[in-house]
Amino acid sequence: MLKYRLLTTLILIPLVVAALFFLPPSGFGLVVIAVSALAAWEWGQFAGLFTQTKRIALAVSFAVGLLLLQYSVADFSHLLEKRQIVYPLWAGMAWWIAAILLVITYPASASVWKSSIVLRLLFGVLTIVPFYCGMMVLRIQGYENNTYNGAWWLLYVMLLVWAADSGAYIFGRTIGKHKMAPKVSPGKTVEGLVGGLLTAALISWLFSKFVHVPAMPEHLMLISTVVVIASVFGDLTESMFKRESGVKDSSQLIPGHGGVLDRVDSLTAAIPVFAGLVMLVSSGFNL
Repeated sequence: MLKYRLLTTLILIPLVVAALFFLPPSGFGLVVIAVSALAAWEWGQFAGLFTQTKRIALAVSFAVGLLLLQYSVADFSHLLEKRQIVYPLWAGMAWWIAAILLVITYPASASVWKSSIVLRLLFGVLTIVPFYCGMMVLRIQGYENNTYNGAWWLLYVMLLVWAADSGAYIFGRTIGKHKMAPKVSPGKTVEGLVGGLLTAALISWLFSKFVHVPAMPEHLMLISTVVVIASVFGDLTESMFKRESGVKDSSQLIPGHGGVLDRVDSLTAAIPVFAGLVMLVSSGFNL
């Protein structure tokens, strides 16, 4: 299993970097839509759609919807002027606040959504659509002046989340004693969370010191802290849905890693929260 995990990682990392830095916004958007459709296919089992026909139909619906959203935007350089992009970002930020409450109050909170397939599908929409919008908003940041600018922003968020995840794992395994959410994910500890935050802070400092990215937000450390906490609850939210669905991994699409959602669950929270805080809150954007 470890061999497959390492091999897959060695293949995926160059592909992710290539997509970030070398695809134009439209092509990058198509890649994100493909990832989102696969995530929707996996989300189907959380919603109670256990037949392949229904899950494929759900994936196709997401793909078509996101394609229509992308092609409704004539000018990628002004995404924050498009309500169809901005509103999902706000909805995503509101959803992750609600998701944190669902995780904290689990398993009592399960009664709120477990009996309603519509609500579980809505949660999927609020997870996947803002993720797509956040990815696109960050990718086109400063694109007119430097085509790589937004790619660095996205790479920063990804490195931040991966560092926090790795730090949490190491600290949790070595000194973790106090369970953070034992009914959702027994392996996660408060010490792991603190370790993840410290590791992410180190990455944030190194990135700001050695990688020159124009127009990075003034309060990068504070924003990054909020994003890391959101990413942790993104992971916990998927764990909660998997526990209720009785599945270990969202799928087996990625050898050694599980499914697409298993790899991007933290990013589905981190990306829209980062985009929302930087682009909407920090800039004082008015709806």
